[in-house]
Amino acid sequence: MKNKQTALLLILGFFSTSLIAQDLSYSKPGNRFYPELTNPAKANAAEWAKIDMPVNVSFASDNIRYAKEKVPLSSVQDLWEAKAWKGERVHTQILVWTGKDIPELSFQVKDLSGKKGNRIEAENITAAFVRYTMADDFGEGCGARDLSVDDSSLVEDPIDIIDKIPVEANTVRPIWLSVQVPGNTPAGQYRGTIIINADKKHELKISLNILDHVLPPPSEWSYDFDIWQYPGPIARMHDVELWSEEHYKLMRPYFTTLAKAGQKVISANIIEQPWGLDHVHFDDPTLIKWTLKKDGSWEYDFSVFDRYISFVMDCGITERINCYSMITWDLSFIYYDEASKKNNSITLTPGTDEYTKYWSGMIKEFTLHLKEKGWFTKTAIAVDERPVEHMQALIALVKDIDPDWKIALAGDSYHPEIEEDIYDYCLASYLKFDDDVLIRRRAEGKPTTFYTACVEEYPTGYTFSPPAENVFLAWHAAAKGLTGYLFWAFNTWVPNPLQDARWHRYPAGTLFQFYPGPRTSIRFEKLVEGIQDFEKIRILREEFSKNGNEKGLLEIDNALSLIKIEELDKVPATEMVEKAKKILNQF
Repeated sequence: MKNKQTALLLILGFFSTSLIAQDLSYSKPGNRFYPELTNPAKANAAEWAKIDMPVNVSFASDNIRYAKEKVPLSSVQDLWEAKAWKGERVHTQILVWTGKDIPELSFQVKDLSGKKGNRIEAENITAAFVRYTMADDFGEGCGARDLSVDDSSLVEDPIDIIDKIPVEANTVRPIWLSVQVPGNTPAGQYRGTIIINADKKHELKISLNILDHVLPPPSEWSYDFDIWQYPGPIARMHDVELWSEEHYKLMRPYFTTLAKAGQKVISANIIEQPWGLDHVHFDDPTLIKWTLKKDGSWEYDFSVFDRYISFVMDCGITERINCYSMITWDLSFIYYDEASKKNNSITLTPGTDEYTKYWSGMIKEFTLHLKEKGWFTKTAIAVDERPVEHMQALIALVKDIDPDWKIALAGDSYHPEIEEDIYDYCLASYLKFDDDVLIRRRAEGKPTTFYTACVEEYPTGYTFSPPAENVFLAWHAAAKGLTGYLFWAFNTWVPNPLQDARWHRYPAGTLFQFYPGPRTSIRFEKLVEGIQDFEKIRILREEFSKNGNEKGLLEIDNALSLIKIEELDKVPATEMVEKAKKILNQF
């Protein structure tokens, strides 16, 4: 027990010393600019000497991460042509590469104009600088890695919140351009420009064809998007007290952004460090305080749980609550001991009398409390990658208390013997459900999804991964008949993620898809792109089925047949996705 308490102190102590050693003031909303780390790769002066103009500005692929030190393109493209549905968010990338210093790079977006005075106003158009963070490569996957070895590089990923930036000679500065098409926009062609202020004003042209299809708001999307949220790192990174008013204020833009991406599930810790003491690198507080009273009785305080769940629902994430976890990875469970006035932990194995006694009292009270709040029917006891015999014991325990309890499982093995007891069942990307099981689960309305972690080399959203791999994830779900995707880490930040995304245990970026600030990322934007494609596929299929459009259904099937997860070692996700999207965008 003492060793486990020491381990927790070491986890928290690591972050304390890391934060003291580094200036993270830029993570706060009012302090915006920060320097990038020194590029380990050097620019080729001879290559840069050959560029036609001192400063070049061009549209470029949003599926490529362009190196900071390399001349990115051989020619300039000053027109972006794209198609979009009403209600869809579309994006592209602009590159500025320069042979001389630019003291201040900025931009100016303008309205897009259509026929009959129709407009997409500039407030729906966002431009932002893409920044470079340090990354490594896949290496040993989940295995330990030596960050001192020479396998690191600067990669573009964070999308910043500043409106001007200096650019050094012989470097590249990407700009991310997004257009959120209002749902009531009349169909037709819309044209406009974006001005890039560098050595002079560079004008790039935009031509957006709005199709006569409507993508509903994210609250109506069917895709089961579940990326786990963590309130603790937000308080830590912004240096505010956990559960303070300031903490809740800072959390809101993170979670409203998730809601706008179609997030369906609230991640809710019901015990301290629900993955155990040794499995994670960060402070992961409980929403329910467990207190062992001096007289040996237990007290469960649900006040933080109630406020937090209500808060996240108010941010727009309302469908489900997944509670972690009745089975930690090391089977240790932390509680507050009133007699010693400190946290203690106990090790318990599911199925034993001691485990059942420990959890039964809390689950009984929790069940009644959830029913009083009106949340019971949308709440599940959630578990990650635990043995089937432990799952069977847990299922028996909670179902004995109330047979209507829902169970959620993210599994790295498929267990058909408990499948019918699992409401929200998610399998690792290298596993599959039997076809008849998948059909039945969808008919029953059960979330049936897949996940990626640090095991897969692809597809997954590492900082260095091709951006299209995050689009591929939703296409894979559509191709396999799954209802969505789970990822374990929205914001389990390493100490200095904006400058250095690496971690000594996993490939860079495994621990987060979003950045402090809040700042979005290329990876997160591409996740949303894929989710929108999933919804478009669903809507078109429903329309074609209703209208008897067999040709249209066949074309969609042809597009999905191009998505083959087992061939990603030979065919890049970018190639598969771009071919499939070309078919989808013809409708």
